[in-house]
Amino acid sequence: MLDAMKTAFKLPDLRKKMLWTLLLLAIFRLGSFVVVPGMNPREFGADTIFALLNLFSGGALSNMSLFALGVNPYITASIIMNLLTMVIPRLEELAKEGVEGRKVIAQYTRYGTVILGLLQATALTMGFRDAMTDPGNPWAVVTVIAVMTGGSILLMWLGEVISERGIGNGISLLIFAGIVSRLLPSTIGTIGALGSGGINPLGFLAFLVIALAVVVLVVIVTEGQRKIPVQYAKRVVGRRMYGGQATHLPLRINQSGVIPVIFASSVLAFPLTIAQFFPNISGFFGNLLRWLTPGQWLHLVLYSLFIFIFTYFYTAVTFNPVEVANNMKKYGGFIPGIRPGRSTAEYLDRVLSRITLAGAVFLTGIALLPYIISGITKVQVGFGGTGLLIVVGVAIDTMKQIEAQLLMRQYEGFLK
Repeated sequence: MLDAMKTAFKLPDLRKKMLWTLLLLAIFRLGSFVVVPGMNPREFGADTIFALLNLFSGGALSNMSLFALGVNPYITASIIMNLLTMVIPRLEELAKEGVEGRKVIAQYTRYGTVILGLLQATALTMGFRDAMTDPGNPWAVVTVIAVMTGGSILLMWLGEVISERGIGNGISLLIFAGIVSRLLPSTIGTIGALGSGGINPLGFLAFLVIALAVVVLVVIVTEGQRKIPVQYAKRVVGRRMYGGQATHLPLRINQSGVIPVIFASSVLAFPLTIAQFFPNISGFFGNLLRWLTPGQWLHLVLYSLFIFIFTYFYTAVTFNPVEVANNMKKYGGFIPGIRPGRSTAEYLDRVLSRITLAGAVFLTGIALLPYIISGITKVQVGFGGTGLLIVVGVAIDTMKQIEAQLLMRQYEGFLK
């Protein structure tokens, strides 16, 4: 791997791409410490949605910095656009038009990012006016909203530039950099607690072993897929014969990625976040909020249930067996032993349901991992399963892109 990295830096064009990526990531980290004029840094409880957003932004939200919103408006706009593509015929047609259609959808996503960024910046400013130095000044409020919205748009641009001129997916790398930047302070704090006797050395060793095993498991499941054999019949077009080759349709075990975990976390954190603005809640609702606190039995049960629901929902939205079966039939493809058309769609739906079950179980285990590790090793984990999934997934994807660049130039990649 080190030899491959050395070879990559020796190639001028590939070195330029990697340096571009590192430079833009450095700008992102620098902007995370530039506090918005008129705001003061503040801390968020671990049981709120702001803690999750703060993790993705690399601490920029708690710093009330230029990039406090992170890439969350862009991610939300992308998810909404993907869902609308499934239900609006015009957007579905654009998605099928190739590069030009995707450019139009990308432009709509940018417009949505600006609108959502403005709404989120307004809600954040209004909700945390106690962090403002002059909350009664309307111009100060407008300034904060404008700067935060502009920071979100700037991050969207940085991500697109990384994707175009650098290595890897720009938006994913920005989230990756934010999560990894939070890992170092958490590690230092754990080591400090170990040195002061706050953590049992045997528990810390068990934590390291479990963490290594989990990383290996995440890599295996992230790369795991069910390969459905597909055969294309021979057909004559003019004087040429096409088809006749055998290939496969890959169905990933974790088809929905980390989206279900984020959705489930957001749903459960929403009432706790709202409760921050009403500290005197008591009675039944007060008890309910305590039961929904992370680590409590009701929270864990609902967390697992929502992950299962969102995993099946998002997989159904992003993968349409009927459409895939029709496309296969259109181009003369078929699954050996399965009739084209409806039978193929039913077979793909049956296989996908079984694979999705395994993926949902995996996502649930990863999401509950911090609570399991803390219970076994007595070590407080500041790096949850959601962050781990994102970090491993982005690292693998970036590594593959660098390897593809090397193989195009006939050099050895990372994997021999």
